[in-house]
Amino acid sequence: MKKEVMFTSESVTGGHPDKMCDQIADAVVDQFLVQDPYSRIRVECAVSSAILFIAASFRSLANVDLAQVARKVIKKIGYDGTDFNSQNCSILTAPQAQAVKPQYRFEPHTLSDDEINRISVKNQVTLFGFACNQSESYMPLPIDLAHKLARQLAEVRKKMVLPYLSPEGKVQVGIAYRGGRPTRIHSLTVTANQREEKRPSLRTLRGDIREAVIDPVFAGTPLRLNRRTQIHVNPDGVQLGGPTRHSGLSGKKNAIDTYGEYSRHSGKALSGKDPLRIDRIGAYAARHAAKNVVAAGLADQCEIMLSYSIGQTGPVSLQVETAGTGRIPDEDIADLILRHFDFRLAGILKAFDLQRLPARHAGGFYEKLAAYGHFGRPDLELPWEALDRVAALSRT
Repeated sequence: MKKEVMFTSESVTGGHPDKMCDQIADAVVDQFLVQDPYSRIRVECAVSSAILFIAASFRSLANVDLAQVARKVIKKIGYDGTDFNSQNCSILTAPQAQAVKPQYRFEPHTLSDDEINRISVKNQVTLFGFACNQSESYMPLPIDLAHKLARQLAEVRKKMVLPYLSPEGKVQVGIAYRGGRPTRIHSLTVTANQREEKRPSLRTLRGDIREAVIDPVFAGTPLRLNRRTQIHVNPDGVQLGGPTRHSGLSGKKNAIDTYGEYSRHSGKALSGKDPLRIDRIGAYAARHAAKNVVAAGLADQCEIMLSYSIGQTGPVSLQVETAGTGRIPDEDIADLILRHFDFRLAGILKAFDLQRLPARHAGGFYEKLAAYGHFGRPDLELPWEALDRVAALSRT
């Protein structure tokens, strides 16, 4: 009999200080692109106690009030206490405006193939895209369930089901595997922060979290909770979180943004970057291809590696790994991917229209990706999640 192994992934709510920084960074990106879709923008954020720092470097015709954008995000997340809120926190900004360059101002959908071939990447990265058939979202089951649990934890606070919760929370889901297939839910850990240290009691909180958060999430999952499942709610006692108790920094939650460490990721942050950054949109393109490969039945799981070098139009290397689950050799899958997907910088922009998405979505677009993952999002209509190449891959 194959040995059982366990794998865990974590997620956090949008009120985690690191995730708050990511959301602010992407909200700034959204605002630049709404005003000027040709904007080049990089944003980094850090928060500690009652101080938020925003560093932004940009080439754009847009005029964006960085502090105002940040205050709107903080208010939306739900920080309204006396120690930290959108009105009284100090915000320091360091904008670096650079001259607009005409070569960056092009319409991707009008480009010919020759023109696409003349637009090169400006940074270097090795990145990964992944998909598997463990869940309806084609995501690894641990991170898929962790995101659902974190979102439910945030929802019960926003809907005043558990109004004593603060915006920050953490979850971890452990899944037991045999032969590479999930067999049972091994363990759950939920750390729910509350607004006041003595209200409610730890016993009350644990019962409320089980009833309002855990049970609803796992009521409809293929794998159910059972007597062997280890459930931990605030195992370290009462928690009071938020920026006044620990600092936050953008770009720190790469595993949560991607595949929960079940697959590799580049280590490069996805948030806080405009769509001409290949380390961001290349990851989206790689996920698109991997998801279509699995949906077409070519493999049970597929990891795609793309390597980009400065000055090159497309990837200098593409590798496919299906961990022995492929119906055909990995090399043949790689050939099919190259035939049906365009990984050139301008080709990705043309396929997904990434520069104009913020203007088409109320409340921004990239900001919504900055919490609960950039992939496997049934709540968002993401172009890189489309199964639009399945028929072509199946025919070949």
